[in-house]
Amino acid sequence: METIAYAQIQELIMRLPARKLPLAYSLLTELVEKESDELSPQVQFMLLPLAERQRIMARQVKKMVTHYEESAVERQEWQAGDFLYAD
Repeated sequence: METIAYAQIQELIMRLPARKLPLAYSLLTELVEKESDELSPQVQFMLLPLAERQRIMARQVKKMVTHYEESAVERQEWQAGDFLYAD
């Protein structure tokens, strides 16, 4: 994503018709309020260094492999069988 300067935002706002200013103000206010809130877990994860993200994901992969190995028989039972098709 390209870097946007405050001047570019100001220029856009100056070009807005007066009737749209309340909408622009509401949008900007909402963005400021959301930014001040705590970041979502997804954003926090993406802000981690790549090596840390890879380590976390590798750990999760190991857990899921174990889970799928342990639940293979049960999963095959509920996935097996015929599909019923009704017209």
